[in-house]
Amino acid sequence: MTVVKMQKRHLDDLAEVERLCFAHPWTREGLAAELSSGTALFLVAEEGGRAIGYAGSHLVCGECYIDNVAVHPDYRRGGAASALLRELIRLVRESDGLFLTLEVRESNLPARRLYERFGFREAGRRRQFYSDPREDALLLTLSF
Repeated sequence: MTVVKMQKRHLDDLAEVERLCFAHPWTREGLAAELSSGTALFLVAEEGGRAIGYAGSHLVCGECYIDNVAVHPDYRRGGAASALLRELIRLVRESDGLFLTLEVRESNLPARRLYERFGFREAGRRRQFYSDPREDALLLTLSF
């Protein structure tokens, strides 16, 4: 598995990952728009030439907001999410970033454990942030 910056060739695979992972997925067009964003930092995990997951974020004034981390269900628990986070953290540090932050469903224990392993800590709560089903989000932050 390799981790690379998102490219146009990844869009179809990533749109499928979105559909499989989220109740309100980003569209292919939405992902494509990030290719020309000056603040976007979208990384892709590839295996055998196929995009199997991604971490999408935006870096502004040293603050990195992680929009999504998603891995195709057939490739979960294979290290893709860890590889994506490791590279994202490296790039943000290299850019003199101050912190990374994200929201995660309170009930998503596997994701919460992953983020905690990388040093993310709970910094707040967004009540009723998610729908389908309605649920609070925990705000997690990794400060440098």
